[in-house]
Amino acid sequence: MIMPMTKPTDSTSHLIGLLLGTENDWPTAFETLVHRLGPVTHQGRQHELRTERVTIEPFDLRDPVRHDVVIDRLAWWYYHPREWLKKAALVNETYLLNNPFTFQAMEKHTAYCAMIRLGFDIPTTVLVPYKNPIDHEKWAYTAGTYNLPFDLDQVAESVGYPMFMKPFDGGAWRGVSKIDDVAALHQAYDESGQMLMHLQAAVDGFDAFARSLTIGPETQVMKFRPELPMHDRYEVAHDFLPAAAGAEIQTLSRTINAFFRWEFNSCEALVTGNRVQPIDYANACPDIAITSLHYYFPWAITQLISWSAFCAVTERRPRVDTDTRSWFDIADNEDLSWEEKLAAYSAKADDYFEREAYDEFRANSLASLPGRVHDWVDSAHFDELLVATVRSGFPAHEHERFIAHFRGLIGAWVADQR
Repeated sequence: MIMPMTKPTDSTSHLIGLLLGTENDWPTAFETLVHRLGPVTHQGRQHELRTERVTIEPFDLRDPVRHDVVIDRLAWWYYHPREWLKKAALVNETYLLNNPFTFQAMEKHTAYCAMIRLGFDIPTTVLVPYKNPIDHEKWAYTAGTYNLPFDLDQVAESVGYPMFMKPFDGGAWRGVSKIDDVAALHQAYDESGQMLMHLQAAVDGFDAFARSLTIGPETQVMKFRPELPMHDRYEVAHDFLPAAAGAEIQTLSRTINAFFRWEFNSCEALVTGNRVQPIDYANACPDIAITSLHYYFPWAITQLISWSAFCAVTERRPRVDTDTRSWFDIADNEDLSWEEKLAAYSAKADDYFEREAYDEFRANSLASLPGRVHDWVDSAHFDELLVATVRSGFPAHEHERFIAHFRGLIGAWVADQR
């Protein structure tokens, strides 16, 4: 990892590291806006914020880490930087978005279990054994001795058709199949190979598919259309949910993050009337690309800068313990209604995210940030980034159409802010 010098002793200089994969659009926006923001004042002192893209190299476990905060977009699949992040958190107390100790490769299964335990309305979900043997010398004996034979058709009947088969650890819609009948069930299971799969009951006749993006304590709930290409999946729609359902999704999103010590995550839920059924809420690398979030991109980059700055300037410390018992005490309290439990979960999330201090920091130290984001998004410099992003990600014959498409959506955001 990049480490040519020790961390400065000046507590008013803060380095935010970006641990990246293939993305370049939002990192460029992040770097540009942090530079334009300039020093921020907190408790009577000016604080300088700097950014740096983290590189990967051998590291000594006692090496110093210069970064105050690292935004991780890589370690969900690349184990070397994941282990550096763990070292940075434990040895150097570097603050991480997200916690690598509870985010082992986008593991959906644990998130399902936790939210079931807290009382959220998760559709029936069953974990079935591997279709193909795993590559391990002890597999044959262990499977022959302890793996009980099972009837896949019977398991599916207990879940009910239609259903979805999807990997227990998820990731970019990999291996997800909608199962309508026995033939589709066996085809999908045969093709799953060595992926460990869930069978999850589908929710028919829902009113809305909601996807929420949470960064720190802030959540944006968006109308999502997963059947469309990525550039069309987020529909610009305001007040598309009943107030109670929207509030529950807000609480769910911040609860799952506070429970697992995550800071940067997206959740999916199906809403029927006021009934909210979460179906996916563990995403180690939530999508914040300009060409998918479009209208919502300025909100996302504003929140990411705000939360990173708060964590760096206030010297927020990482917490690898999860304190599950205090959450379960709320879940197990029979004297509380579901609405009262949601309120208690929300209060615990606010406490974890230091909501009151964060709101004060944004109001005082980052008061100029929303205006700076607006002015930059409305500038030729942002348009250059938008055009470059489209040209790098879309076929040449579609460039002009999509440049116009995204300019229109970004322009709508600019106009709405006025």
